[in-house]
Amino acid sequence: MRVRRGTRLSWAIALVLAVGGMRSIAAQNASGPKADKKPERFTAVVVNLETPFGPGTAAQPVDITLDRYSTDAERTQFINTLLEAPERALQVLQKLPRIGNIRSPESVGYDLRFAMKTPGTDGSEKIMIVTDRPIGYYEASQKPRSIDYPFTIIDLQINSNGRGSGKMTIGTKITADREERTIVLENYSVQPVMLNDVRRVK
Repeated sequence: MRVRRGTRLSWAIALVLAVGGMRSIAAQNASGPKADKKPERFTAVVVNLETPFGPGTAAQPVDITLDRYSTDAERTQFINTLLEAPERALQVLQKLPRIGNIRSPESVGYDLRFAMKTPGTDGSEKIMIVTDRPIGYYEASQKPRSIDYPFTIIDLQINSNGRGSGKMTIGTKITADREERTIVLENYSVQPVMLNDVRRVK
């Protein structure tokens, strides 16, 4: 399935704008492992190459805060579910404790559920974040084909100076590599929304 670009951009706007006025019940009641270190915060600019008024560039600043990274147990649980029972992956992800959020400057934010960091040999870091995406009443009740693409992936590439770039792939399927124990995007045809001027906030 090829996800329509207009639909993909509406999901991006929903993540950083429309859900900005809501805080999920899970965020208020979440309990789970506490962060051992200070939260990590990143700023970025979401760039959509297509606007509601036609071709062009629309930019929206966002903050990404990670209170902690997923524990080994959480990572094992989620990856094993992707490998053995992928139809349950969304349910398992949504039950994981909140580990951070993504928000625009005027918003409360949207919860993040899973994050892992891979250090590079040159001091760089690769950070992969997985969460669900907003699903409205119509989509939940009518279950069109888009319901099968419930995940949002945020992929950050940070250099040793704390700066870099990233992308956000909204409305995708994911699977796992059995040998590497890593998460893999299943539908590569989805064009990601770019995250420019990513910076770690000290």
